[in-house]
Amino acid sequence: MAIAMYPAFVLDCPDAARLAQFYGELLGWKVESREGWAEIRPEDGSGCIGFQQVENFKAPTWPTQDVPQQMHLDVMVRDLDESEPEVLAIGATKPDHQPGTSFRVFLDPAGHPFCLCID
Repeated sequence: MAIAMYPAFVLDCPDAARLAQFYGELLGWKVESREGWAEIRPEDGSGCIGFQQVENFKAPTWPTQDVPQQMHLDVMVRDLDESEPEVLAIGATKPDHQPGTSFRVFLDPAGHPFCLCID
C-alpha cells in the first residue's frame, strides 16, 4: 500500500507565473498563480507541477553542469519535427548540443532543460 499519492514536482525559477504559463501551454494543463507561486494541473487533477519564485535564481548551464540541472522533465510527443516549432513558439529555446536521436533537449524560459521524447 502506498504511503502517499499524487506527487508534485516543484521547480525553482525567477518568475513562477511565466514558467507555469509555459508548461501549462506545453501540456494543455490549467494554470493557477498567486504571488511567488504557481501550479499547473490536468483537468482530472491527477498530477501537479509547482513553480516557486526565488530571488537570485541561477539557471542551469546545460550541458556544462557549471550550475547543475538537478532535475529535468521529459514529455512524450508523437513527432519531434512537428512539436519543435510549437515549443519554440511558446518560449523554449533549443541548445546546439543534442545528445540523442529519440529525444530533443530544450530549455524552458527559466533555463531548465526539458526533453521532448518519442521513445
